Amino acid sequence: MNEAALETEKSTQQYLTFVLSGENYAVDSLSVREILEYTRFTPVPRMPATVRGAINLRGSVVPVIDLQARFGGSRTELNKRTCIIILDVPDEDRQQSLGVLVDAVSAVREIDPEEIQPAPAFGSHLRSEFITGVVRMGERFITLLALDQVLDLEALGKSANSEGS
Repeated sequence: MNEAALETEKSTQQYLTFVLSGENYAVDSLSVREILEYTRFTPVPRMPATVRGAINLRGSVVPVIDLQARFGGSRTELNKRTCIIILDVPDEDRQQSLGVLVDAVSAVREIDPEEIQPAPAFGSHLRSEFITGVVRMGERFITLLALDQVLDLEALGKSANSEGS
Protein backbone atom coordinates (compact mmCIF):
# COMPACT_ATOMS: atom_id res chain seq x y z
CA MET A 1 0.00 0.00 0.00
CA ASN A 2 1.43 3.39 -0.91
CA GLU A 3 1.89 6.26 1.56
CA ALA A 4 -1.09 8.30 0.27
CA ALA A 5 -3.44 5.31 0.62
CA LEU A 6 -2.13 4.67 4.14
CA GLU A 7 -2.72 8.31 5.10
CA THR A 8 -6.29 8.19 3.72
CA GLU A 9 -6.97 4.94 5.57
CA LYS A 10 -5.77 6.51 8.83
CA SER A 11 -7.76 9.71 8.43
CA THR A 12 -11.18 8.22 7.66
CA GLN A 13 -13.31 6.99 10.49
CA GLN A 14 -16.14 4.48 10.40
CA TYR A 15 -19.61 5.45 11.61
CA LEU A 16 -22.74 3.38 12.01
CA THR A 17 -25.64 5.25 10.40
CA PHE A 18 -29.26 4.82 11.40
CA VAL A 19 -32.69 6.40 10.97
CA LEU A 20 -34.82 7.93 13.67
CA SER A 21 -38.08 9.74 12.81
CA GLY A 22 -37.00 10.08 9.19
CA GLU A 23 -33.70 11.76 10.12
CA ASN A 24 -30.25 10.24 9.56
CA TYR A 25 -27.80 9.93 12.45
CA ALA A 26 -24.42 8.31 13.00
CA VAL A 27 -22.27 7.14 15.90
CA ASP A 28 -18.60 6.22 15.93
CA SER A 29 -18.44 2.51 15.09
CA LEU A 30 -15.80 1.97 17.78
CA SER A 31 -18.57 2.53 20.37
CA VAL A 32 -20.85 -0.09 18.80
CA ARG A 33 -20.72 -3.51 20.36
CA GLU A 34 -23.53 -5.11 18.34
CA ILE A 35 -26.86 -4.58 16.63
CA LEU A 36 -29.91 -6.59 17.66
CA GLU A 37 -33.25 -7.03 16.00
CA TYR A 38 -35.95 -5.60 18.19
CA THR A 39 -36.60 -7.90 21.10
CA ARG A 40 -39.00 -7.43 23.95
CA PHE A 41 -37.56 -5.60 26.89
CA THR A 42 -38.67 -5.65 30.48
CA PRO A 43 -40.15 -2.36 31.68
CA VAL A 44 -38.39 -0.91 34.72
CA PRO A 45 -40.62 0.93 37.22
CA ARG A 46 -39.96 4.59 38.09
CA MET A 47 -37.78 5.25 35.05
CA PRO A 48 -38.10 8.29 32.76
CA ALA A 49 -39.77 7.95 29.35
CA THR A 50 -36.30 7.82 27.78
CA VAL A 51 -35.59 4.46 29.43
CA ARG A 52 -37.85 1.92 27.74
CA GLY A 53 -36.69 -0.99 29.87
CA ALA A 54 -33.90 -3.54 30.06
CA ILE A 55 -32.86 -6.62 28.11
CA ASN A 56 -30.89 -9.69 29.11
CA LEU A 57 -27.79 -9.80 26.91
CA ARG A 58 -25.98 -13.07 27.59
CA GLY A 59 -26.55 -12.81 31.33
CA SER A 60 -26.01 -9.04 31.64
CA VAL A 61 -28.82 -6.57 32.24
CA VAL A 62 -28.62 -3.81 29.62
CA PRO A 63 -30.83 -0.70 29.88
CA VAL A 64 -32.53 0.35 26.62
CA ILE A 65 -32.75 4.09 25.92
CA ASP A 66 -35.32 5.43 23.46
CA LEU A 67 -33.31 7.99 21.47
CA GLN A 68 -36.39 9.66 20.02
CA ALA A 69 -37.74 10.28 23.52
CA ARG A 70 -34.25 11.39 24.68
CA PHE A 71 -34.27 14.01 21.93
CA GLY A 72 -37.54 15.39 23.25
CA GLY A 73 -39.90 13.59 20.92
CA SER A 74 -42.50 10.92 21.45
CA ARG A 75 -41.55 7.31 22.08
CA THR A 76 -40.31 5.27 19.12
CA GLU A 77 -43.04 3.24 17.46
CA LEU A 78 -41.96 -0.38 17.28
CA ASN A 79 -42.03 -2.11 13.89
CA LYS A 80 -40.25 -4.91 12.03
CA ARG A 81 -37.20 -2.72 11.20
CA THR A 82 -36.75 -1.39 14.77
CA CYS A 83 -33.31 -2.24 16.14
CA ILE A 84 -31.45 -2.00 19.40
CA ILE A 85 -27.86 -0.82 19.01
CA ILE A 86 -25.70 -1.97 21.92
CA LEU A 87 -23.12 0.72 22.69
CA ASP A 88 -20.22 0.84 25.11
CA VAL A 89 -20.14 4.21 26.86
CA PRO A 90 -17.63 5.34 29.49
CA ASP A 91 -19.00 5.51 33.03
CA GLU A 92 -16.40 6.82 35.48
CA ASP A 93 -13.61 4.19 35.42
CA ARG A 94 -15.33 1.45 33.38
CA GLN A 95 -17.37 0.83 30.25
CA GLN A 96 -21.16 0.59 30.57
CA SER A 97 -23.25 -1.17 27.93
CA LEU A 98 -26.44 0.61 26.92
CA GLY A 99 -28.95 -0.23 24.23
CA VAL A 100 -30.46 2.52 22.09
CA LEU A 101 -33.72 2.00 20.27
CA VAL A 102 -33.75 3.25 16.63
CA ASP A 103 -36.18 2.98 13.71
CA ALA A 104 -33.68 1.23 11.43
CA VAL A 105 -29.95 0.73 10.99
CA SER A 106 -28.65 1.91 7.60
CA ALA A 107 -24.97 1.10 7.03
CA VAL A 108 -21.41 1.55 8.21
CA ARG A 109 -19.87 4.50 6.37
CA GLU A 110 -16.33 5.80 6.20
CA ILE A 111 -16.22 9.53 6.79
CA ASP A 112 -13.20 11.75 6.33
CA PRO A 113 -12.89 14.24 9.21
CA GLU A 114 -12.56 17.02 6.61
CA GLU A 115 -16.14 16.28 5.45
CA ILE A 116 -17.53 16.96 8.93
CA GLN A 117 -19.06 20.39 9.27
CA PRO A 118 -19.81 22.02 12.62
CA ALA A 119 -23.31 21.60 13.99
CA PRO A 120 -25.62 24.37 12.79
CA ALA A 121 -26.47 26.98 15.40
CA PHE A 122 -30.13 26.81 14.35
CA GLY A 123 -32.54 24.54 12.52
CA SER A 124 -31.87 21.40 14.52
CA HIS A 125 -34.38 20.02 16.98
CA LEU A 126 -31.47 18.56 18.99
CA ARG A 127 -29.60 20.29 21.77
CA SER A 128 -26.26 21.48 20.38
CA GLU A 129 -24.24 19.48 22.94
CA PHE A 130 -25.73 16.27 21.48
CA ILE A 131 -24.14 16.96 18.06
CA THR A 132 -20.45 16.68 17.12
CA GLY A 133 -21.02 17.65 13.50
CA VAL A 134 -22.96 17.16 10.29
CA VAL A 135 -21.93 15.37 7.09
CA ARG A 136 -23.53 15.73 3.67
CA MET A 137 -24.13 12.41 1.90
CA GLY A 138 -25.60 13.07 -1.51
CA GLU A 139 -28.92 14.86 -1.01
CA ARG A 140 -29.19 14.25 2.72
CA PHE A 141 -27.41 15.21 5.89
CA ILE A 142 -26.22 12.85 8.60
CA THR A 143 -25.99 14.18 12.15
CA LEU A 144 -23.03 12.82 14.11
CA LEU A 145 -23.98 12.26 17.74
CA ALA A 146 -21.88 13.02 20.81
CA LEU A 147 -22.58 9.81 22.72
CA ASP A 148 -20.96 11.06 25.91
CA GLN A 149 -23.65 13.78 26.03
CA VAL A 150 -26.62 11.88 24.60
CA LEU A 151 -26.07 8.92 26.92
CA ASP A 152 -24.76 10.83 29.95
CA LEU A 153 -25.74 8.42 32.73
CA GLU A 154 -25.79 11.16 35.36
CA ALA A 155 -28.17 13.31 33.28
CA LEU A 156 -30.40 10.30 32.58
CA GLY A 157 -30.45 9.54 36.30
CA LYS A 158 -31.42 13.12 37.14
CA SER A 159 -34.30 12.99 34.65
CA ALA A 160 -35.39 9.73 36.31
CA ASN A 161 -35.50 11.45 39.69
CA SER A 162 -37.47 14.43 38.40
CA GLU A 163 -39.95 12.32 36.40
CA GLY A 164 -40.28 9.54 38.95
CA SER A 165 -41.12 11.79 41.90
